[in-house]
Amino acid sequence: MLVLTDVLTREEVLAIREVLAVAPFRAGAATAGEAAERVKHNEQAQPDDPGVIALARQVRLALERHAVVRSFARPARWSGLMFSRYGVQQQYGLHTDNVRMYGGGGQSLRTDISFTVFLSDPDSYEGGALHVQDISTDREFRLEAGSAVLYPTGCLHRVAPVTRGVRLACVGWMQSLVRRADQREILYDLDQVRDRLGPGDSALLLDKTIGNLLRMWSED
Repeated sequence: MLVLTDVLTREEVLAIREVLAVAPFRAGAATAGEAAERVKHNEQAQPDDPGVIALARQVRLALERHAVVRSFARPARWSGLMFSRYGVQQQYGLHTDNVRMYGGGGQSLRTDISFTVFLSDPDSYEGGALHVQDISTDREFRLEAGSAVLYPTGCLHRVAPVTRGVRLACVGWMQSLVRRADQREILYDLDQVRDRLGPGDSALLLDKTIGNLLRMWSED
């Protein structure tokens, strides 16, 4: 799991909220899988609305530009992004996301990494924390607006009931160039070492090693 504190600027967050304030929403269960729809109680912006389409593109581009996303996730394909809204007493019970989603042009993709971009200030609502379970613990996230959390799609997770205010977020999924999480972690660690070295022969050797590992492990 990885937290990014600087995906969207304050100005971008405010502009996104303005569009969502007038965008059409529908019941979130309409886009859930068979098991998840029983525990999904929120609302989602209509994905075919022109304003929502533009917002999804804006958030995706912000993530694509982020250096940590490029190094850690190495996205090859993106799902359609969804904007969710939780009012008082709305929640999303414990569930796991679908193994495959649909991206642009109806293309199917394998879901390797899930992400949530927080759009509401944490002091504007109560409850609504994102809980993500891994093999050893249950981690809770209530991040500042414009921040994001990335986590393995196979993790069980839930959104706790909102008890005051409104929680807005953007969610989506990526298929990575590298299927295995342990291999992605190795590449990410090597990238961190490469950045700290600066120019020189050692950095060139690391570039060679990273490139060769990508040739071995990449699926596209």
